[in-house]
Amino acid sequence: MLKTLLSQVKEYKLPSILTPLCMLGEVICEMIIPVLMARIVDIGIYGQNMDYIFKTGGMMIVIAILGLLAGLGGAYYGSKASTGFAKNLRKAMFDNIQTFSFSNIDKFSTSGLVTRLTTDVTNIQNAYMMTLRMAMRAPSSMIVALVMSFIISPRLASIYFIAVLFLSVIIVFVMNRASKYFKEVFEKYDALNESVQENVSAIRVVKAYVREDYENDKFKKAARNIYNMFVKAEMNVVYMSPLMTGTVYACILLISWFGAHMIVGGELSTGNLMSLLTYCMNILMSLMFLAVIFVMLTMASASGKRIAEVIDEKADLTNPENPVAQVKDGSISFENVDFAYDRTSDEPVLKNINLEIKSGETIGIIGGTGSAKSSLVNLISRLYDVTKGTVKVGDVDVREYDMETLRDQVSVVLQKNVLFSGTILDNLRWGNKDATEEECKRACQMACADEFIERMPDGYNTVIEQGGTNVSGGQRQRLCIARALLKKPKILILDDSTSAVDTATDARIRKAFAEEIPGTTKLIIAQRISSVQNCDRIIVMDDGQVNGFGTHEELLKTNDIYREVYESQTGASGDADFDRPSA
Repeated sequence: MLKTLLSQVKEYKLPSILTPLCMLGEVICEMIIPVLMARIVDIGIYGQNMDYIFKTGGMMIVIAILGLLAGLGGAYYGSKASTGFAKNLRKAMFDNIQTFSFSNIDKFSTSGLVTRLTTDVTNIQNAYMMTLRMAMRAPSSMIVALVMSFIISPRLASIYFIAVLFLSVIIVFVMNRASKYFKEVFEKYDALNESVQENVSAIRVVKAYVREDYENDKFKKAARNIYNMFVKAEMNVVYMSPLMTGTVYACILLISWFGAHMIVGGELSTGNLMSLLTYCMNILMSLMFLAVIFVMLTMASASGKRIAEVIDEKADLTNPENPVAQVKDGSISFENVDFAYDRTSDEPVLKNINLEIKSGETIGIIGGTGSAKSSLVNLISRLYDVTKGTVKVGDVDVREYDMETLRDQVSVVLQKNVLFSGTILDNLRWGNKDATEEECKRACQMACADEFIERMPDGYNTVIEQGGTNVSGGQRQRLCIARALLKKPKILILDDSTSAVDTATDARIRKAFAEEIPGTTKLIIAQRISSVQNCDRIIVMDDGQVNGFGTHEELLKTNDIYREVYESQTGASGDADFDRPSA
């Protein structure tokens, strides 16, 4: 974990080195001042030597200024190093997330990734700054103060030493008890973020079903869980403060008592006693800082493990050593393909799939919910890898292609249509960042999106709100189809992408495809027979297997599932549905 995290310090190594050096300089200045103060008392005041007092006082002012400058330098470089480190951690996680396959993404919840990119990184940032500044300052201050105390009076310094050992044992014991709670609390943060994200993204549904009170209770429960975990952790940590305070006052009383006797006996000067009391405060304050550092490091350790999990996660899908950089055509073949989302599963989602699709064909795919239609097409653009068998595009195994090349030529309009914040043109150019406005308009005409875009006040410069909430479901689908067409792919996959479009518009879109992109292989997943009956051939999926493959007329004669659904949807007979077994 540490190796993964520290590898992201990168260009902030110099500030990370300068910060502890500045803090060390500040400590040295602070440790010199009590010595000079003792000399002022013993030599200047008792010796009534005003020149010595002014000279030594001037030295103290200069050293104090140097200490102040060192402290400011430590604060500046520490802030620069910690914020830069946090920036690199976020970038490393985000960059790696972009390489994830769908199976990698399935391992992490969206809310979990958000927590890691925000709360967890903030914890690491705070702990890193505290470590750079206080992890050098506190131990060095304590060690130097102990050494100086032993030089002045080994007998009195032994009091500090015993106190330090006692408090060190207490700190280790308390931190071990608190660490398990800090680890659990960040898992509770995931649940809280999930509650917020789900509520905000589905706020219209919440209001439509008048579920505000239920959502409020759900959020309060998640927030209460975090509160309870933090209380348990803090209840362990809180005992350190009175113990440390009691130890500090006990040390001061003992040093004052024994020191007074030693002054009377001539074994110690008044100035040295003042120095010892100052060092006492330095030592014990350093211990308190170390306790705070341990608390932050305990919290940061839990966060660090979660961040390292994301950075160290290796994409399941990678390019081969010498990838094929060109897709010859849009032909597709499945050869004895099995597929399971969980590699250890005994029951695959797709079983023994064998298909041959020619370049330029229009293929319809129908089947009941859960029949693995989407799983089938996801293998073509290598969003997942097959468990067994081979999927070929252009007579080449998809695993041999450069993935960017393959996905540029296999354009997919997924079931869940997503638009991004920005203008309509910005969204369309996700398909081709260099597309001209005329090319965008042409793609929209093919997708029958131009008719509603031109009615908007700003036309193609209309701003789409986050998630596309200011356009209807059908409009969103048509914009996503236009975006996919701008890639000018060799294979176009529409995964139930016209379900929110009326039948007349659906027919116009299919007609435009047939006339404008005849050379592109088109795979259309649909629930309506009318959306696929004019396709060159139709695949009927059932329970992860190909139940039938042929033209509309052939399937009516040979396939019971297809015939029953056709009769149901055209009103010929019966009340069959894809999700109901045939009679």
